[in-house]
Amino acid sequence: MKELIYHRLFMPAIGKNADRPCATNAATGASTTYAQHFERVGRLVGGLQSLGVGRGDRFAIMTLNSPEYLEMYHAAFIGGGVVNPLNLRFAPKELAYVLRDSGTKVCFVDAVFAPLIDKVKEEGGLEHVVLVGPGDAPHTVRYDDLLAAAPHVIPNEGEESDPVMLMYTGGTTGLPKGVLLDQRAEMLNAYHVLMRLPMNRDSVSFVQTPMFHAASMFSVLGGPALGAHTVIQPMFEPAAVMNAVEKYSPTITVMVPTMIGLTMAHPEFRPSGLGSFTDLVYGASPMPQALLEKVLALYPEMNIWQGYGMTESSSVICMLGPDEHRKGGKYLRAAGSPFLGVVLSIQDDEGNEVPQGEPGEVCVRSGNYMIEYWNKPEATADAFRGGWYHTGDAGYVDEDGYLYLVDRVKDMIVTGGENVYSTEVENAIASHPSVAQVAVIGIPSEKWGEAVHAVVVLKPEATATEQEIIDHCREWIAGYKLPKSVEFRADPLPLSGALKVLKKDLREPYWEGHDRKVN
Repeated sequence: MKELIYHRLFMPAIGKNADRPCATNAATGASTTYAQHFERVGRLVGGLQSLGVGRGDRFAIMTLNSPEYLEMYHAAFIGGGVVNPLNLRFAPKELAYVLRDSGTKVCFVDAVFAPLIDKVKEEGGLEHVVLVGPGDAPHTVRYDDLLAAAPHVIPNEGEESDPVMLMYTGGTTGLPKGVLLDQRAEMLNAYHVLMRLPMNRDSVSFVQTPMFHAASMFSVLGGPALGAHTVIQPMFEPAAVMNAVEKYSPTITVMVPTMIGLTMAHPEFRPSGLGSFTDLVYGASPMPQALLEKVLALYPEMNIWQGYGMTESSSVICMLGPDEHRKGGKYLRAAGSPFLGVVLSIQDDEGNEVPQGEPGEVCVRSGNYMIEYWNKPEATADAFRGGWYHTGDAGYVDEDGYLYLVDRVKDMIVTGGENVYSTEVENAIASHPSVAQVAVIGIPSEKWGEAVHAVVVLKPEATATEQEIIDHCREWIAGYKLPKSVEFRADPLPLSGALKVLKKDLREPYWEGHDRKVN
């Protein structure tokens, strides 16, 4: 008997909540009931089939947040295809690679991103571009016309092992890696979160993180499964967020710490701008302790949660709850404790478990991990070596089972909630004709959590400015991956005996005096 498929959550929720509000666009006020949402999702499945997309076939999305985005997710999760949500910050070359690598033939766009997709359509191998919402932009069919002409189709229940999402994340070789996730992984993740977070059909879930991001998956799957009202902010902007909070009185949301900091630092900030939340979940990047203490002091009755995870785990493996946040002290440095069924192992370079309290690589076993890295069997095998998923993060577990992160084994940088691998930035910079050596590290940033910082040694008699280096990278990597600063050195970079750059030595002066390097 199978249970871990979205049909088992979605179909009962529709039946129990047909006349209740399902999704509302915070910018326009347009809203659908659960019955209307169900009708549109079924017609979307029929429309996808008319475009040649069925269970197992990929379709991409590159739009701002919207109720239509929710419809597209749900169409995929009931068997209409494998959703490939595109990072809105991908550069043209990254987009073309992702579309071609995934075998995507259909892409949903809005007027904002349609010109960019049109630019890479041929190189990416797209056959159909579906325009969502108003505006005049390159497309082959409009979203509403596609639904109007399609039959209402609800596929039969699939299997727990059916792939349902292909989400591309930063790659260590300069190109993104496709994380292939199945029904079982996504449903287990939803169940894990719902076992901890207090939520029901009277909850109002506010989506303000980008819907292409793993941080939004609980809002996409969990709230609708309970009959909650989902209010969707098209794009994060502090004033707009505060206005929406005051208008719709949402009870729960997920925010990257950068979003919290920008909102609370905004000239128009007032406590009511975040005041309706009973539960606020943060994660995906470091939370400066001063900011966390400010939030706790301003909203003493609000339940504050931290989530730690990754795209490969369908988003979350650990949470730090409100009780720990109110206790303060060492708990504010913790990433949380694992969900039931999630097992942590802190291992050394040889795969041996290290003693309690000692740092090593954080390795995990749980049922909510990916099937594979798409078309990358060697990377998949390496990630799951020894029967554990190797996170690339370094940390330790204390006597009470709380996980603390201390460094990043693979030099990944988390800036504003987005993962950036230093190698792909280094590859872009190294292609500049004046660059002899380059190393990219993450340094502390009050605004972004971590900022991308490049250390560059130029070739003899060559010249380059900081802005020239940054501009050179724009065609090759997304904007959020660009260095925020460039440091030029006359002496060669420090090397280990194995002739590897000693990034620890480069980072050390910047992190001195900081209690928490990463989250």
